[in-house]
Amino acid sequence: MKKYFLLLFFVASAVFLNSCGEYKDNRVNLDTGVKSDNLANNALTRPVYGAFSLLIGEGIDLKDVKVFRNDADFMEVQVTGYNRAIYTKRFDYKIDWLDKNGVAVDSKASVWQRVSAKSRTTFSFKAVAPTKDVVDFRINTRKTPE
Repeated sequence: MKKYFLLLFFVASAVFLNSCGEYKDNRVNLDTGVKSDNLANNALTRPVYGAFSLLIGEGIDLKDVKVFRNDADFMEVQVTGYNRAIYTKRFDYKIDWLDKNGVAVDSKASVWQRVSAKSRTTFSFKAVAPTKDVVDFRINTRKTPE
């Protein structure tokens, strides 16, 4: 029983430490089943990490969101992430472009797009706003429907 509580303590510590240094951008929403929301890959959990990766549902970590205006003065967004899982992770994303009032700009390009991130690799995707009036954005993700 004592070993069980010790293991539980290490698991809880790893989860806490994993969430401390996480990159966050409130404009990008990583849905449950897409993001990594589990044990850290640290020295304490590494021996059992691979065996439990499928069971604990590892996924995508958001690393960076770059926003800039291109030469034609259209907003561009580039999202970079890392797939911590031991398998290829497929998910969809949709960008809602917002005007100065925070209202979504009508666009045929605001549809679900598919991303495939190979095991333990960095991935990125980029999008260009449909009009020059865009000043912000919101990105939602979802698990790819089977």
